[in-house]
Amino acid sequence: MDWLYPRFHKESLAQILCRLGLFVICMGMVLTMSMYPMLRALCVQLHSAFTGSYVPGHHSVLLINCPNEQAAKDIGRYYWKGEVQDATEILMFVKTRTSKIQRVTDFVKSVHPYETPEVLSFPVEDGSLPYMKWMDEAVPDD
Repeated sequence: MDWLYPRFHKESLAQILCRLGLFVICMGMVLTMSMYPMLRALCVQLHSAFTGSYVPGHHSVLLINCPNEQAAKDIGRYYWKGEVQDATEILMFVKTRTSKIQRVTDFVKSVHPYETPEVLSFPVEDGSLPYMKWMDEAVPDD
């Protein structure tokens, strides 16, 4: 009967399963990498929906240089309760310890006239060492 079938290297079942498994793993990695942005956005939405919390890095702040107040007003329109707003606002920078952010945020919410005041925080990665020492002295860590 050997004369009916040409002689060829017969692969074992283990080799076939190993190749198939490797192929499936590689395709899974390629699909995961190509779908990463969509999967990340979905996970962020699910996390926020289930926990009611914020996921760091989901939003960004832009600092925009404008030549005058009118240019800033033209750019700075926003929607609030279905209407376009173009109110003049003043940006206030508050420097404090990271451990004090929640207390400052709570205070701002209690005295701010807006229903939803803009309060954002950014960790300081680097800066003037003398200034950082002064902040440590000026803002005690309770």
